[in-house]
Amino acid sequence: MTLTEMERQQLQQAKQLLENPGLAAKMSNAIGSPIEKGLKMLPENWNQSLGTVTQKALMKASDAAMYSMKDIPGEISSNRLHKLGVAVSGGVGGFFGLAAIAVELPISTTIMLRSIADVARSEGESIVDLETKLACLEVFALGGNSQEDDGSDSGYYAVRTALAKSVMDATEFLAKKAFTDKGSPILVRFTAEVAKRFGIQVTEKAAAQAVPAIGAVGGAVINTIFINHYQDMARGHFIVRRLERLHGKDAIKLAYQALPS
Repeated sequence: MTLTEMERQQLQQAKQLLENPGLAAKMSNAIGSPIEKGLKMLPENWNQSLGTVTQKALMKASDAAMYSMKDIPGEISSNRLHKLGVAVSGGVGGFFGLAAIAVELPISTTIMLRSIADVARSEGESIVDLETKLACLEVFALGGNSQEDDGSDSGYYAVRTALAKSVMDATEFLAKKAFTDKGSPILVRFTAEVAKRFGIQVTEKAAAQAVPAIGAVGGAVINTIFINHYQDMARGHFIVRRLERLHGKDAIKLAYQALPS
């Protein structure tokens, strides 16, 4: 397989986006304080309830995000419009403080998932395709490595490999059922796997919002950084998937791994 120079540049762009997310650092710069400071301010039971909050947010988002979108592969994505939407929800959440995150997160997650689908569509994906819908949810698992992960478990392809079995099972199930069939343990298992990694980023977002006097303006800034991160992850992910459709998954994986980070 030989990539064209343009394709090689696109794959390089994708790798730079996917392997260098820098979300915590960007949030720290925005609030003028290390994320670690905010982490100390989170409630003691935060981690216990985080899984439930993030998984519910993902399920609600999967219900509504793509409802009114037209299936026009190749259409240019509207990144700014979606950034405005999450900035507004973040401003409201920032005004009411950390306690509002359980209400605000499903709203911002829905807008972000819609934006992710928009990016997918711009890279030639059909948003009515089941595999594309799952790939959109999969984006929330990218760039969210836990402290327990080592280098071999934290890269882009490592995350995709970790999710591969649950993605395949969910695809087979959804081919026969409705996409939003919440009663399916297979779909619950998939969203739980995504939520586990998404929760790392949610914790960083909450830590940033926990810093005193963050307020509505700060909440809007944090949410803008949050969606910008996932728009970058989506762009990288769907560039890779587009090139995989052209050249095969194994060939693109080898080419990706050979590129400098």
